[in-house]
Amino acid sequence: MKREELMVAAIQNGTVIDHIPSSRLFEVVRLLHLEDIRQSSIMVGYNLKSRKMGHKSIIKISDKFFTDAELNLLSVVAPNVTLCIIKDFEVVEKKRVTLPQTIAGIVKCANPKCITNNEPMPTRFVVSQEDPIMLRCEYCEKEQSLEKVKLV
Repeated sequence: MKREELMVAAIQNGTVIDHIPSSRLFEVVRLLHLEDIRQSSIMVGYNLKSRKMGHKSIIKISDKFFTDAELNLLSVVAPNVTLCIIKDFEVVEKKRVTLPQTIAGIVKCANPKCITNNEPMPTRFVVSQEDPIMLRCEYCEKEQSLEKVKLV
């Protein structure tokens, strides 16, 4: 029996972001400013076969561990990705990144008359619906789909 495998080098220490929807991979790269990382090796796998998702993308970053603020950003672009923390070639922590109920300073309001688009102040949204995910601006009450949000 022939078995096909994707062989990717293991990392000694760092982070693996798995189960990224392929359509959102490059947004994740931009959002986490991975193009600015100069000291670490980064492996990006795009549109890989996945039993669970059909196709997925994955990012492996050596010697990089993300803050909660960075993970909140990630959850807006690619909710439900899997994050694996690697130390000494072993997975020491595995967690699912989930969208928080309140999102501040990450998403731009779609209402051009909203105060956040006319004054220097952070945006604030709450999750108003789960499936599909809808966000509601706390200032003007405008709702927008997570799929169509623009980042600040």
